[in-house]
Amino acid sequence: MAVLSRLILRYRTAPSIRSFCTKSSEIDLTRAASAAALSSALPVEDSKGKGRNVQWVFLGCPGVGKGTYAARLSNLLGVPHIATGDLVRQELSSHGPLSSKLAEIVNQGKLISDEIIINLLSKRLEESQAKGEMGFILDGFPRTVRQAEILEGVTDIDLVINLKLQEDALIAKCLGRRICSECGGNYNVACIDIKGEDGSPRMYMPPLLPPPNCESKLITRSDDTEEVVKERLRVYNEMTRPVEEFYRTRGKLLEFDLPGGIPESWTKLLQALNLDDHEDKKSAAA
Repeated sequence: MAVLSRLILRYRTAPSIRSFCTKSSEIDLTRAASAAALSSALPVEDSKGKGRNVQWVFLGCPGVGKGTYAARLSNLLGVPHIATGDLVRQELSSHGPLSSKLAEIVNQGKLISDEIIINLLSKRLEESQAKGEMGFILDGFPRTVRQAEILEGVTDIDLVINLKLQEDALIAKCLGRRICSECGGNYNVACIDIKGEDGSPRMYMPPLLPPPNCESKLITRSDDTEEVVKERLRVYNEMTRPVEEFYRTRGKLLEFDLPGGIPESWTKLLQALNLDDHEDKKSAAA
């Protein structure tokens, strides 16, 4: 907490998150207020040893598959998967005071402000702490160096996994995303088959089709248009590429090029992480 104390003396309190700060923090402190919000909500280490107390971050362009692989690792390691994209969508569907402002930002492919994201994330971490959960896998945060600095000030991130996919495959993948309006299942109708050039391997990602009972209920996300997808990629390259360098210089970045669809990529990601999915092996043996 000494780090927070020094930050509180230097940065200005953000009014919307002032309640997370100490009584003496009426001083300049936007970054420290954000740090205090996260610090008070971060899960504490569980002495009973349930689950694995990892504190990991997933980076990668929008639509690369961060949520898919983060969710799988969450189940494997027994730690919560916290996706800021999900938090934003929940807020949008709540029709609360933020929903109209968020809808405008999301539909334009812009980055949501640090203040809003940290507020949503802090609430989610508080819920995690109340449930006795330990560790976390963050997906979609941090997206700026400033956010990374805030996170660095309140906790020690163990590993940052940077998922990479060539841009033409990424755009096709985003445009092929579908959601079942009834069960909320995520699917992808795109069949991506890109011939390798200059010695690079072929890229093949089969479609992830819905079961028959969901076929007639598929909808497309309002922000999954080619114009918005390209804008999201432009914003990512401008704002989030520096975050990769932030963690690279600290020796925490694992670069992982997705080789193809989920079965192939999942197996190779586990190898890169030196992990073993016993349940996956049981399913294959069955």
